[in-house]
Amino acid sequence: MVQGVKIHSKVAAQAQAELFTDEALKFLAALHRTFEATRQSLLVAREDAQRRFDSGVPLDFPPETAHIRAEPSWHCAPPAPGLEDRRVEITGPTDRKMVINALNSGAKTFMADFEGIFELAHVRQHGQRPDQPPRRYRRQIDFETGGKKYKLSENPAALIVRPRGWHLDEPRVSIDNQPVSGSLFDFGLYFFHNAKELVKRGSGPYFYLPKMEHYLEARLWNDVFVFSQSYIGMPHNTIRATVLIETLPAAFQMEEILFELRNHSSGLNCGRWDYIFSFIKKRRADRSAVLPDRKDVTMTVPFMDAYVRLLIQTCHKRKVAAMGGMSAQIPIKDDPAANEVAMNKVRADKLREVTAGHDGTWIAHPLINKIAREVFDEHMLGPNQYYKLRTEVRTTAADLLSTSVPGKITAEGVRENVETCLAYTAAWVGGNGCIPLNYLMEDAATAEITRVQLWQWVHYGLRVADTGRPITAEYVDELIKEIAPRLGKIVAGLKQENVEIAVEYLKGQVRKAWPSEFLTSDLMGWLAVRDGVEAGLQRAVL
Repeated sequence: MVQGVKIHSKVAAQAQAELFTDEALKFLAALHRTFEATRQSLLVAREDAQRRFDSGVPLDFPPETAHIRAEPSWHCAPPAPGLEDRRVEITGPTDRKMVINALNSGAKTFMADFEGIFELAHVRQHGQRPDQPPRRYRRQIDFETGGKKYKLSENPAALIVRPRGWHLDEPRVSIDNQPVSGSLFDFGLYFFHNAKELVKRGSGPYFYLPKMEHYLEARLWNDVFVFSQSYIGMPHNTIRATVLIETLPAAFQMEEILFELRNHSSGLNCGRWDYIFSFIKKRRADRSAVLPDRKDVTMTVPFMDAYVRLLIQTCHKRKVAAMGGMSAQIPIKDDPAANEVAMNKVRADKLREVTAGHDGTWIAHPLINKIAREVFDEHMLGPNQYYKLRTEVRTTAADLLSTSVPGKITAEGVRENVETCLAYTAAWVGGNGCIPLNYLMEDAATAEITRVQLWQWVHYGLRVADTGRPITAEYVDELIKEIAPRLGKIVAGLKQENVEIAVEYLKGQVRKAWPSEFLTSDLMGWLAVRDGVEAGLQRAVL
């Protein structure tokens, strides 16, 4: 083992030998020792920023970087091989069967989700490892279950990996008695084991970067990229990264984020659900920022429309892709009429995106590829829409902060939030990172919206519009008592002990002075308990 590096969980001997080689661990240690202090200082800066927001200091475009926004001459790197046309991108977990289905879906690219779903039990179910998805370039991914074989097609989608955000640790591995950053762990092992092979195969190491809140966090990623390319002897500017704009502070720093990553940038993405969650969370001390039922917070409400228009304008000004987001609807196999309604909503969402100027969109299910592809094929003149500069767009801070959202807080809206938060939390603790619920695909981001909305409504003592009843912690308790016993019928496979964890968690959340940053961070310890790993471990074992 490498000096100062410790692995605290049990991994199959063959997997450990392949993944945790001395050379790979030396690289990981070099990343940690070079960048950990900067990461920690940036996380402290997030806390300082939140205190300013709580005190009433409004979010705004940074004055110190006005010259970057004003300078028209700088552009980002040209599209890398396989990223020239991104009109449909499919996302999903990294268990082998779903990786194969996603790569064979017909989508242009596949984003392997190391941030959300990967961290859960899927990876153990099929012996998955963080370096496994890119083995497709060696044509070595296959899978067999129930007599059915899954193999890659001859023209699979280009692979993009999403590592965890800067806020997450990886306590299964410590370096110099500190847990390594989850971001550096995911990036480092994937990059070290696969970057050169990817280039040989005509592609490259491509990434989606989540949860950033400041352009200095983008600078840190760029420094990591430069260091890593030098470390393995790869030409600089080979890496490409798309940044998910899914926090409210990042919306005010889009150009700065692109500028910091300009030699490695492949664009920005509208992470719509996390963005709504951040909009509420960052403005937790602002009573005027209360939003109505979740279903009413659509992409066409003023603050979301402003965010989309600014992102497209910013990306095309700097010659990179402006990627659209995920529709929540999923195929409904047992009800053709309901399925037609849902797919029409998907079609309308994708039409809105392509006509606004997006260069591509996200899907979560292979059966939706055809719908999204047809819409973008019909309305795009080429592989992208960089020519749509949207120079008419004038986005102010007030536009991004507008709380003019038509709608009300209804009894059904409160009930649906309680149901979704309970069901998702119980599923997550049980190892499932996304669940179908009421014909929608719910993930951590949508569950987070339900959690902070319930906190917000209770905290400010709001009333249900259709009954006049105050929304109190006790009201939420009543709904929990009613809904919890039947969750097992709503979502298959939920265990009673996990439902009980979800119940206690939600009861505690609506009573807190401030909502927690992330429910996934709060609940990591329960994964450790469930998996029987040693005390202090906060994540599921590989």
